[in-house]
Amino acid sequence: QVQLVESGGGLVQAGGSLRLSCAASGLTFIKSIMGWFRQAPGKEREFVAAIRWSNGIPYRADSVKGRFTISRDSAKNTVYLQMNSLKPEDTAVYYCAADSDPKIYTRVDAVSEYDYWGQGTQVTVSS
Repeated sequence: QVQLVESGGGLVQAGGSLRLSCAASGLTFIKSIMGWFRQAPGKEREFVAAIRWSNGIPYRADSVKGRFTISRDSAKNTVYLQMNSLKPEDTAVYYCAADSDPKIYTRVDAVSEYDYWGQGTQVTVSS
């Protein structure tokens, strides 16, 4: 049984930092792509970042490049999202997701590619 458990959300002032964690279990990690998505009220869920577990190659949305970093700790089966220089528009519920069987041409930024999701963690950035 696959489980993804996010933590680390909270309230922070603009310009501040947060680190989100996603503890994963039940996956064949070497095959997986792990992603972070976010959803603000009244908006669609959008891609933030992803990482290939096998080689650590990261992907990020243009809106977070230079501010957010995704990484993974294989020993802890945990994926992190380090968020710096936070802006009020980063306010959203952040979800961890896993694509347990990615294809060669998997679109890492597509919600439909991911078959497991965490419960989400709220990030609120005040101005």
